Amino acid sequence: MNLALWIIASALAVVFALSGLMKLGVSKDKLVASRNMGWAEGFSPAEIRWIGAAELCGAVGLIAPAVVHIAPVLVPIAAIGLLLVMVGAAVLHGRRGEVPMVAMNVLLFALAAVVAWGRFGPYAFTA
Repeated sequence: MNLALWIIASALAVVFALSGLMKLGVSKDKLVASRNMGWAEGFSPAEIRWIGAAELCGAVGLIAPAVVHIAPVLVPIAAIGLLLVMVGAAVLHGRRGEVPMVAMNVLLFALAAVVAWGRFGPYAFTA
């Protein structure tokens, strides 16, 4: 199960890092024009960057603390932070009627929940 948690956390880290970097590096106009990013229309550029920064920090938090063996309790805390981001995203996409995006949010929520459960619970990193 420990290996499975590492694989899930790594996959989540890649997804959230790419998503966060896109929100940090692409202009609001290009995001709004792109597919599945119409939601950005209702947010300021600063808010979009904050969302991107939260996703990027969550991605780093899923992996870095455990790899460097410094405060590995931050791994499940990062997973919980990403859970909250996914709740907000699901609500936003639900209000916009974007069912496929809600399904993706639910999947990412479930994977982050597994990491949080495993790393807080039976497969926590021990000193």
